[in-house]
Amino acid sequence: MPGHLVQQSECAPKIDNDGVETRITIDRSCGCDALVQSVVSFPIGRSQRSAMAGHEQSLFVLSGTATLYLDGHGHHELEPDTAAYIASGESYSIENDGPDPLVALIVDAPTPDDAERPALGTRRVTVDFATQPDEEAGIGRTFRLLVDPAVGCSGFTQFMGEIPVGRAPDHSHTYDEVVYVVAGEGFLHMAGETRPILSGSCIYLPPLHLHCLENAGDGPMRVLGVFQPAGSPAARYAEEA
Repeated sequence: MPGHLVQQSECAPKIDNDGVETRITIDRSCGCDALVQSVVSFPIGRSQRSAMAGHEQSLFVLSGTATLYLDGHGHHELEPDTAAYIASGESYSIENDGPDPLVALIVDAPTPDDAERPALGTRRVTVDFATQPDEEAGIGRTFRLLVDPAVGCSGFTQFMGEIPVGRAPDHSHTYDEVVYVVAGEGFLHMAGETRPILSGSCIYLPPLHLHCLENAGDGPMRVLGVFQPAGSPAARYAEEA
């Protein structure tokens, strides 16, 4: 199968000096040259982090609560279904007062060569999923935009998609995409193969490869996607009837 599919629990964790546990689930070793997807667990206490120069990050809270302190942009509360945007080279810290770790999905992406760093006070740092409007992606599928150029991100789009029970037509995109299954179960169909997916599944979808996520559960499947270059999750290069 082209692309990559792995369960987050299958990825070995690395623990830094602050006790932050990082599981890299998708990166260059999987054939994804641009995007790096990681599941990161922040323990109780304060952890220091930064985005590399020339790279920007999206952070989405899967569980737990904490406070994000972002260099030059004050502090922001984090809770489940909150997305945050970290611009190129920005330093930040996560202060977790407990009682549980803050678990987040972080995606790192190179900043486009022609991008300018967002000016102070001109962008949003956090976006709450609950406040974003539903948008149609066809055949009962909907999505909500989280981190994208509208909030100051120059190179990628992060969204939460909802897939109803059943299988939609196979389709492809022109962009690189990494997907994390937040809730639900079903199957990934790609290149004539079918593999099961469930909460915690991490998927790399290469450009122009026909694929489909089938929801085989009894309720909506929620998937968190990040793709580069930025655009609309509803855009499709090809779709089969």
